[in-house]
Amino acid sequence: MTREMLAARWKEIGDKVIALAEEFPADHYDAHPADGTRSFAEQLRHVAFWNQYLRASLHGESPDGSANELPRAAHATKGKIVTALRESFDAVGADITGNGVANDPQKVDAVVSYLGHNAEHYGALTVYFRLNGRVPPASR
Repeated sequence: MTREMLAARWKEIGDKVIALAEEFPADHYDAHPADGTRSFAEQLRHVAFWNQYLRASLHGESPDGSANELPRAAHATKGKIVTALRESFDAVGADITGNGVANDPQKVDAVVSYLGHNAEHYGALTVYFRLNGRVPPASR
């Protein structure tokens, strides 16, 4: 897999998730579509958290994944969540294009795994759109 291909796939899923985050109404961010499910905001804080985890891993760190999402207290508003989400996608994207990720099979495997993770959450987030009578941006 070339660096350009990996970077393009990362940017593509990031752009899709960020577009959802930007368009979804702030007053629906904390609603839960059903008991036992994450809110839209929790989904996004979860994605941003694991993107940050991936970035730390790509830099040889051993991050703690026990929190499973960014802290609500620091990321309570739509604006703060969107900013953290964008920064997390941008940071990993910069690493993909700049630090030899494409030349390290373990790093490529990690990025591919997180592409799948983000795609899974993108799919869930599109359901939140539909449940709110909205059409996701990429489906228009």
